[in-house]
Amino acid sequence: MTKLARASFRERIERAEEARHSPLATPSYPARRLREEPDSDHRTPFQRDRDRIVHSKAFRRLKHKTQVFIAPEGDHYRTRLTHTLEACGIARNVARALGLNEDLTEAIGLGHDLGHPPFGHIGEAVLDDCVRSRWGHAFRHNEHSLRVVDRIERLNLTEPVRDGILRHTGPVPPASLEGRIVRVVDRIAYINHDIDDALRAGVLTFGDLPQEEIAVLGSTGPERIETLVVDLLERSEQADDIVQGESVGGAMLRLREFMFQRVYLAADAQREKPRVEGMLRALFDHYADAPPPPVTENASDEQRVVDWLAGMTDRFAIRIFSELYLPQRF
Repeated sequence: MTKLARASFRERIERAEEARHSPLATPSYPARRLREEPDSDHRTPFQRDRDRIVHSKAFRRLKHKTQVFIAPEGDHYRTRLTHTLEACGIARNVARALGLNEDLTEAIGLGHDLGHPPFGHIGEAVLDDCVRSRWGHAFRHNEHSLRVVDRIERLNLTEPVRDGILRHTGPVPPASLEGRIVRVVDRIAYINHDIDDALRAGVLTFGDLPQEEIAVLGSTGPERIETLVVDLLERSEQADDIVQGESVGGAMLRLREFMFQRVYLAADAQREKPRVEGMLRALFDHYADAPPPPVTENASDEQRVVDWLAGMTDRFAIRIFSELYLPQRF
C-alpha cells in the first residue's frame, strides 16, 4: 500500500470527526503525550490509548478484584472489570448522543480504576489507613491509577486521558467534557449494579430501597439507568456542560448515600471485613518492614509497598498471606 493511501486513512478519520463532533468535543489531534511519538495512520491517539489500556496487565487483573462483595457465592456478581465495562458502555452512549469524542470517553472509562486495590471499598480504606499511619498522607485509587499508566505500565497516554483518569473522582472535575461524563457515569453504573448485587446477595430486599428515590428513578436497574442517562443528556445539552437535573441528580445522590449506609459500610455486606482487614494490615506491615522489589525505577520504599499491594488481585493477596503466615503442607 502506498504512502498516499496510508495518509488517506488519517484524512478520512479527521473529516469524519469534523462532521460528527460538536464544537465542544475534545479533538483527537494533535496528541499531547509525556513523550512525543508519531501518530498512527489508522487509529486516533485516543484509540491507541484505549488499546494500550486494554492490553495492559493492570487491566487484566481487574477481573479478579472485588467490586463490593468479597468471595461471592455465584458467577454473576460484578467485579472491578465488569464494573469498568458497564460504565464504559454507558459513557460512550452519552458521548455519542452529545456529539463528543467517544474514543476519549472510552479510554478514560477503561482506565479509571486501574489503580484500585483488591477487596473493593474495604481494601482501599485499609490501605489508606495504613499509608496515613506509616507515612502521614492518603492513598487514593485515582491517583494510583495515574501512577499505573504513567510509571508502572508506561503507557504514555495522551494528556486528556490522563486528566480524566486522575479526576474521575475527587474535588476537581476533569478538564474535558468527556472526562466529566465518565465522572458522572461511574456513579450511575456502580450505584445501580451494586443494588442488583445487594439484592442477589440478600443484603437488601426491594422493600428496603428508599421508595421516594425509586419513584423518581425507576424500580429496576435498566429503568434507573435510562432515567439518569436521559436526564444527563437533556440537562447537559442545555448547559453546554455535563450536569444533572436537581430532581434526578438529587435522587441519585440520596440513593448513593443509602447504599453507603446499608451496603458499602454495613455489617451484613462486610462479613469478611475483619479477616480481610487483618490480612491486608499484616501484608502491609510485612512489606513496610521488608519492601518488595521495585516495579519502577527509583521507587521509594513507600512506592514499592503501595505498588505491590494495590496491584494485587484478591486471590493473589490471599495466596501471599497464606505463604507468609499459614503453615504449609509438608
